[in-house]
Amino acid sequence: MIRIIALGKIKDKHLKALIDDYILRIGRYHKIEVLELKDETITDNNSTANIIETEGKRVMEKLGESDYVVALDLHGKMMDSLEFARNIDHILTHNRNLTFVIGGSLGISKEITDRANLRLKLSDMTFLHQMTRLILTEQIYRSFKILNHETYHK
Repeated sequence: MIRIIALGKIKDKHLKALIDDYILRIGRYHKIEVLELKDETITDNNSTANIIETEGKRVMEKLGESDYVVALDLHGKMMDSLEFARNIDHILTHNRNLTFVIGGSLGISKEITDRANLRLKLSDMTFLHQMTRLILTEQIYRSFKILNHETYHK
């Protein structure tokens, strides 16, 4: 099972439609689910550190002990699509669950990065939180196309 745990909902219907399309496509190759968790509201009374910690606890409650956890992290390892595909293949061969964690707009907690088996950086650029989910789902789909030796646009 592949799971994507993400803080916050996708509000833009066009972006949601694209993500849902990739989830459907991935489902032809492997079971996948997306779990959206409530993100914290940013207020003057709620510090960044407190928000990140609260959101992190929410995510940690959803992680299984045997999950192979990939945290999307600005300080993680970058890889190209071929390396990403090989990693997914290896992980799914040796683990029952592969769980990707997309933190909130303020970042990801130390508790999650400490728990992660792999910290993945998508780019040196900064993306909107919601775009990250689209990029991740597209890359997971691309990985299955690569692993099955199927053509896919570049």
